[in-house]
Amino acid sequence: MEYDTVPAVEAIYVWENPAVLRAAPAELGTTSAALICTGGIPSAACHKLLTGCPRPRRRADFDWTRLRILASARLRHGAIPWRMGAADYSIGLELGESTPLTGSPAANLWDPVLAVRMAAAGRAVMEERLIPALLSDLTRTR
Repeated sequence: MEYDTVPAVEAIYVWENPAVLRAAPAELGTTSAALICTGGIPSAACHKLLTGCPRPRRRADFDWTRLRILASARLRHGAIPWRMGAADYSIGLELGESTPLTGSPAANLWDPVLAVRMAAAGRAVMEERLIPALLSDLTRTR
């Protein structure tokens, strides 16, 4: 038996850190937009769920590996980068608690300045630094 896995919503927001998943219902309750948490690298089940979704808004940590994952999500699912620009990265840096940026650099096509800024700063920013801004985007309008 085949089931339809595409939720009937206008927008789906996808990220990787469970901290956002815990914060959204606690803060927003039933006013939250549709949410998917990958818990890291998306599983086969996550890819199946995202196949056919209406242009999911996707974000991740600001590090080289996650830029590659987001680039793949754009190709595979038509994902729209969500708060994944150079300005968002700079805000995350200003909030503190960044970690050293490791691995080989990754370019991105949605905001070429982002990779340049990340390389110059040499710091990774985890997405939980941006929870207040992310929650403001998740309030569903009726």
